Amino acid sequence: MTTFFAFEQDFIDSLRCIPMVVRYKLDTCGVKLKLNHWHDFNQEERASLVENSCKTSEEIEKYRTDLQELIHQKTGEYAKELTIEDHPAWLNKEQIPANVQAKAQEFDLQLTLSQWQKLTDIQRFVLIKLSRSSHENRNFIPALKEFNMID
Repeated sequence: MTTFFAFEQDFIDSLRCIPMVVRYKLDTCGVKLKLNHWHDFNQEERASLVENSCKTSEEIEKYRTDLQELIHQKTGEYAKELTIEDHPAWLNKEQIPANVQAKAQEFDLQLTLSQWQKLTDIQRFVLIKLSRSSHENRNFIPALKEFNMID
C-alpha cells in the first residue's frame, strides 16, 4: 500500500488533487499531467496511478505509456512530455537546493545538510516542489514538521 503524506490528508480519500507520490512518478517518467486530466480519471484509474510502480527503466516506460494512453482515451490528446533529468536535485544529498533554503528562510528557518541527508528521495522531492514559487506553498511548514526537520 502506498503511503501518503500527512499534509495531504484533506484530499486523499477523494484523490481530488494529484498526490505527491504521483507527482514524483510524473517527474520520473517525464509526463506533464494537468489537473483537468487528473479530474477526467475515475477513482480506480487514479488509484492505479498511485499504486503502479515507477522505479526501474521498464516500469518507468510502462508508466509513461499507460498514462499517455489513459489521457488519450479520456481527452483525445496526449500530455506534454518533459525532459527527464539525469541527476535531479532530490537525488543530490550533498546540497540543499537554493529554493528550498530560500523558502525556509522566509520562515526564519535554517535547514542543515545533515537534515537534508536524512530525508528519503521522495521527501527531498516534496520539499523542492513545495518551495517553488509556482506552487501553492501552504504545505511547506507541515512537510518540514512531518519530516522531523522542525518542531
